[in-house]
Amino acid sequence: MATTEKVDAKHVASLEELENTTVHVASGSEEFNEALIQEPPKLLDPTSLLLFLCLLVGFFCQTMNGFDGALFNGLLANTIFLGHFHGSDSGIWAGIVSAMYQIGGVSALPFVGPAIDTWGRRVGMFIGSLFIVLGTIVCGLTITNASIGQFMGGRFMLGFGVSIASSAGPIYVVETTHPAYRGIVTGYCNTFWFVGSILSSGAVRGAITLHTNVSWQIPVWLQLVFSGLIICFCFLIPESPRWLYVNGKREKAVETLTKWHGYGNCDSLWVKLQISEYEAHLNMDGSDKKWWDYRSLFNKRSNFYRLMCNVSFSVFAQWAGNGVLTYYLVPALKGAGFTSDVTQANINLGYSCFQFFWALVGAAFVDKIGRRPLMLSGMAGCCVVWIAVLAASSQVNKADGGLNHAASNATLGFIFIFGGVFSFCLTPLQALYPVEVLSYEMRAKGMAFSALAVNAAGLLNQFAWPVSLANIGWKTYIVFIIWDAIQTVIMYFFLPETKNRTLEELDQIFEARNPVKESVKPVEIAVNQDNQVVAVKEA
Repeated sequence: MATTEKVDAKHVASLEELENTTVHVASGSEEFNEALIQEPPKLLDPTSLLLFLCLLVGFFCQTMNGFDGALFNGLLANTIFLGHFHGSDSGIWAGIVSAMYQIGGVSALPFVGPAIDTWGRRVGMFIGSLFIVLGTIVCGLTITNASIGQFMGGRFMLGFGVSIASSAGPIYVVETTHPAYRGIVTGYCNTFWFVGSILSSGAVRGAITLHTNVSWQIPVWLQLVFSGLIICFCFLIPESPRWLYVNGKREKAVETLTKWHGYGNCDSLWVKLQISEYEAHLNMDGSDKKWWDYRSLFNKRSNFYRLMCNVSFSVFAQWAGNGVLTYYLVPALKGAGFTSDVTQANINLGYSCFQFFWALVGAAFVDKIGRRPLMLSGMAGCCVVWIAVLAASSQVNKADGGLNHAASNATLGFIFIFGGVFSFCLTPLQALYPVEVLSYEMRAKGMAFSALAVNAAGLLNQFAWPVSLANIGWKTYIVFIIWDAIQTVIMYFFLPETKNRTLEELDQIFEARNPVKESVKPVEIAVNQDNQVVAVKEA
């Protein structure tokens, strides 16, 4: 059979019965896989490479978030910083100062959706970055008055800005990148959290040997770098074609898709597929046009299910125990016997680099392995590693008050293993999965809820764990073992697979009676000798 016409496969028991064809078994939608086979995207085409550079602006939103996350953790190892503000590296002082970042993020909730939906994804990134610039200035100027209140006010503004930017950035990336590369590109988006983390840790480590307030001022002012880059470049990149389409700019949306996804060919299968799905699925007068209207998040069972997938994954990724090792690695290291501030700074930098490496590797496999296998193996793996951390850290202090160096080194080793498991399996999904599961109409406001969930979960990380580490030490890790096991079970039964579909094709998954079962259903695709799809059928 060498025809380009599609065969009606309804009455064919197996596509292998068709002559002169090769049968592929794949997951995802029929239309997506057909376009992928007949018109494979060009990774190294100049247009693809230029689009990847444009998407870096969205990546930088995650970089800003990572810089601050590692910054305060590093500053807790700086005795000059603690002395300037009369603070401590654990307990309620550290919790309150650190938590102002999350409080600012929660306060931004009503403004995230309107900023991103009303003026576009690029303006959302700009507004968030502007607040980060202002927050940095407020924090930096505390050099003259040692006002911890002013410093916390600056952190509030930082959290407010990051909440908007870190919602707009991933939305921009997932909506603008080529559908065939959505998984891997958006997965890499969140790995840029570690670019900020590494630069922050490096700045803290490089300046910690200075014996004046400059040792903590340098890292604080460096928060201007990526927010400044976003402000400079966000209006030089293409706007999300979905935002253009639903805001009455259909011709501009088609032009954007033709240039960036069709490589100049308006008859491209990818362009036709996306435009047809925009017409079928995007609401031109939806609640995204009304800043006050959040009904689209709750008005249907499928939408509520989407929101719960978004929020639960966002929270679970914060409560795997990584919050302790992100914000309170210093007291955790002290509990493991590493007390030198230079040693702590070295380990903090090394840990960030180690996590970045495994996050990059993991992002390369989000489409090959799939979202569900990654999240399930990652959360279960974190549970197992915490058992090892608990066992080792419980033996660090000898009965006679001495230090068990073998247990101390083992604890540090298992902390790094935890970082590797979490970074490979869960870090690439943190910017990808919460955005994917939301429909266009609910995406910006839904990501505002995601930001709320992340910051609310972060408040527990900020307040509970420093106090817990200060009072019960290694016994804190028992909580993570139990909770990670619970999260693994919930993920297995309720969070569906999203790979190998366009964003609009995910609608049929969430409309199904059992979204998880629907999402993992395979399809058979028969391809003739000319590499043309001639039949498609559920396997």
